[in-house]
Amino acid sequence: MYSRSLVPFDGSDPSVQGLREAITLARELKSTLVLLHVVNEYPLLVDMAAVTGTDEIRRDLLDLGKELLAQGCREAEQAGVQVRPVMHEITSGRVGNVISEQAKTQDCQLIVMGTHGRRGISRLTMGSDAEITARCAPVPVMLVRHQGSQP
Repeated sequence: MYSRSLVPFDGSDPSVQGLREAITLARELKSTLVLLHVVNEYPLLVDMAAVTGTDEIRRDLLDLGKELLAQGCREAEQAGVQVRPVMHEITSGRVGNVISEQAKTQDCQLIVMGTHGRRGISRLTMGSDAEITARCAPVPVMLVRHQGSQP
């Protein structure tokens, strides 16, 4: 049914909850997880360009991504779930679109991702990668709402 699931992971509380739900599902289905970290350089490059060189920022973001992927992989492996890390780097565009594209590229049948559950004005101003993913994904999307979110 779902032999491979894509799990976007940025280390935030919602993404940790999404990973844990994906691990539970993968263990039951004996499936593989593809753990995706998207390095989105653009917002930080704009904010920090005057303070630090862009090469240094890029290296720091990539190092952080590797560390986060290693943490997520350890958690899945400790639960007995096969996992494959993938890092994707962008300088423009939306993370939600990358998630949808990677589901297809990685031959995944499901996307499991955490969401902040933003509503109203905060959703309009902050945007929602989960919403973009759900709209654009070529496969079903399971959204795991952050437990600290308001209904």
